[in-house]
Amino acid sequence: MSIVYIVSAPSGSGKSTLVAELLKMVRNLDFSISYTTRPPRRTEHNRKEYFFVSRKEFEAMVVADEFLEYADVFGNYYGTARRFLREAEERGNDLLLDIDVQGASQIMQRIPDPVSIFILPPDWQTLESRLRNRGLDSEAVIRRRLDTARREIENYSKYDYILVNNLLEQSADQLKDIVLAERLQRSGAKPSGEEARRLATAQACRLEQARDRVQPILASFHLQMAKGT
Repeated sequence: MSIVYIVSAPSGSGKSTLVAELLKMVRNLDFSISYTTRPPRRTEHNRKEYFFVSRKEFEAMVVADEFLEYADVFGNYYGTARRFLREAEERGNDLLLDIDVQGASQIMQRIPDPVSIFILPPDWQTLESRLRNRGLDSEAVIRRRLDTARREIENYSKYDYILVNNLLEQSADQLKDIVLAERLQRSGAKPSGEEARRLATAQACRLEQARDRVQPILASFHLQMAKGT
């Protein structure tokens, strides 16, 4: 049975970049491309970043029960089609989902034993800087994304693993270690030296081990929002 990996993060946390790096490093891992009703950005292509569909098409898929999960985010629908899990299982691969907190909650209720990973920025200032440097959004949208991020990170305790994305290469390696450690644990095989190291890295990212690292990040968000910035 395929392992379903859920990766969630506030917009601007570097999730998409980390997922792209993970897919380069780990074999037998399928990536589920979400469906959305929002228009593509200038650098996006249909069937690559997303399946871009009309609201009417998306709602028809909802009625036909074709989604594992779907949500309305900033006035646009996003959803994960059931067929991706079925196709991954047919190939003997695991499935990676890049979805928001709403969608992750639905998947956790519908799929047995998914592996959930929440990616955090090092602090509020870093997230704001990343959002501004992308040059994709207006000031109003940036403020809305920051406010949404503050609410989303409050859900971190619902996830199995917490990954603070400070240095890209290091974070990508940690994400890889989590994915491969889960495979090893579920296989029941005796770990080699390298696999034991990987298990230790993954264990350090487990929720119960990461709570102390999360508190300063939460505090930075609460401080900025209290200032009304």
